Amino acid sequence: MKALRGRASAFLVLLAGLLFFSGFSAESFAVPSFARQTGVACEGCHTVFPELTPFGRSFKLNGYLMDNLPQVKGMTTDNKEALLLNWLPPLSIMFQTSYTSTSKALPDTGGANAQNGQVLFPQQASLFYAGRIAPNIGGFIQMTYGSDSGTFGWDNTDIRFADHATISGKDVTWGVSFNNNPTVQDVWNSTPAWQTPFDQRSSAAPTPAAATQIDGVLAGNVAGLTVYGYFANSIYAEFGAYRSAPQGFTGKSGGAGPLDSSATNVVHGAAPYWRLAYERQWDRNSWSVGAFGMDVDLFPGNAFTTNLPLEGLTNKYRDIAVDTQYQFIGDESIYSVQAVYIHEKQTLGASVAAGAAANSSNTLKTMRIAGSYYYQRKYGGGLGYFTTTGSSDSLLYPQGTAVFGSASGSPDSKGWIAELNYIPWQNVKVALQYTAYSRFNGGGDNYDGLGRNASDNNTVYLLGWINF
Repeated sequence: MKALRGRASAFLVLLAGLLFFSGFSAESFAVPSFARQTGVACEGCHTVFPELTPFGRSFKLNGYLMDNLPQVKGMTTDNKEALLLNWLPPLSIMFQTSYTSTSKALPDTGGANAQNGQVLFPQQASLFYAGRIAPNIGGFIQMTYGSDSGTFGWDNTDIRFADHATISGKDVTWGVSFNNNPTVQDVWNSTPAWQTPFDQRSSAAPTPAAATQIDGVLAGNVAGLTVYGYFANSIYAEFGAYRSAPQGFTGKSGGAGPLDSSATNVVHGAAPYWRLAYERQWDRNSWSVGAFGMDVDLFPGNAFTTNLPLEGLTNKYRDIAVDTQYQFIGDESIYSVQAVYIHEKQTLGASVAAGAAANSSNTLKTMRIAGSYYYQRKYGGGLGYFTTTGSSDSLLYPQGTAVFGSASGSPDSKGWIAELNYIPWQNVKVALQYTAYSRFNGGGDNYDGLGRNASDNNTVYLLGWINF
C-alpha cells in the first residue's frame, strides 16, 4: 500500500508540473511555423494535432505554400518567379515530457526488478522547418532529440512540389513528394505515420515485437519519391518507390557507404509504394475510404549473419492495407473514427538460409480501430482496439528472452487503449493514456516462458506536449 501511495504521489506531482510548464506557452499553432506563415490558427488545419481537417489536408496537398507574410521576391526577364522567400523563416520547436509506468516492473539481473515509473525530460524535443521553400515547393522537415538515444536525428520529412491542372473541367491538385517514411506524406490520419488517436507513446515500456514493414518499420531509414494527384477534391492516387537511406551507418570501407553486408535490411533495388483513396465532404462531415501498399525486397545483412553477402538471398514482403476515416467538426463537438487493416505476406528465403526463420512463408496481419471526441477543442478522449496476428515461427519469434521473447513462437498481440486529453491552448496538450494487453508476443499468461503475463505490460502514460 505504501508503494502504491508513492507511485500515486509521483504521478500527481508530475501532472501538476506538466500543467505548470504548459502555462508559459503563448497561443500558437500545432506546428506554429505554419500559423506564423499563414495567419490561420490551429483549428483551421487541425481538429486536435496531429489530425487534419479538410482544409488542413488541402493545405498539405498544395505543398504547405499558403502564406500571409512579407516576402523577398526575384523575377526573371520574362516575369517569372526566380525567388520567393518569407522574411521570417518558418521555424518552430516542440517539447515533450512524460511519465511511463507498467503494471509490473521489468526484470533486472539477479532476480531483481528495474525502476518502475520512468520520467523523461524531455521525452523528445524537435526543431521544425515547416512552410514555403521556393515557388511551388514547400516542406515539413523535423529534426528530433530523443531521450532513448541521447542524440539528435533526422525525423519525419516531407518536401514537395505542388501545382494545379484541369481535366474535363475539374480541378486536379498534383505534385511530387520526397520523404523518408512511407505514409508520412499521406493526408488522412488512418495511415500509420500520423495515426490518431494514440499517436504518441514513449519507449520506456515494452511494445509487441512484430510489425509490418509499412507500419513504421522503415521510417527514417529510406528515401522515397512519389507522384500524386487529387481529382475534383475527392479522388486521390499516388505512386512511387523507396530506396534504403540508413542514418548513422558506416560501411566496411568507411564513410556512409557503400551499403554492404554490415548494413541491416537493405532494400534491393527500389520498393514500390501505392495509394488510392476517395473522400466525400458534406456539411460538417467528411468520410474517406482507401487502400495502400508496398512491396519490399530486403537483404537482411548482419542482423542474421555476417556470412550472408549483400548480393545473396533476400526476404520479400508484400503489404496491402485498407483504411477509412470519418470526421464531424461542429462548433462545440468534434467526432472522429479511424480504422486500418494491414496484411503482410512474407517470403523469407534469406532468413531461412541463415537459420533465423523456420518457415519460408509467413503472414502478419494488423488491425486498429479507434474513435475520439473533443468538446470545444479543449476536453476530449479516445478509445481504441488493436490486434496483430500471424504465422507461428519459433525462430523468427524466439523464446528465452525475458519480456521480449515468445514461448509459443507466435507474434499475436492484442489489447485496448484509452486516452484523456486536456488542451488548455491550441499548442499545448496534456494526455493521460492507459494501454491494456490481453495478449503479448503470442500469449496471455507466461507468454515469454519466464513468468511474465501480458497484463504485466499494461502501461500508464502521461504526456505533456508544447509547441512554440
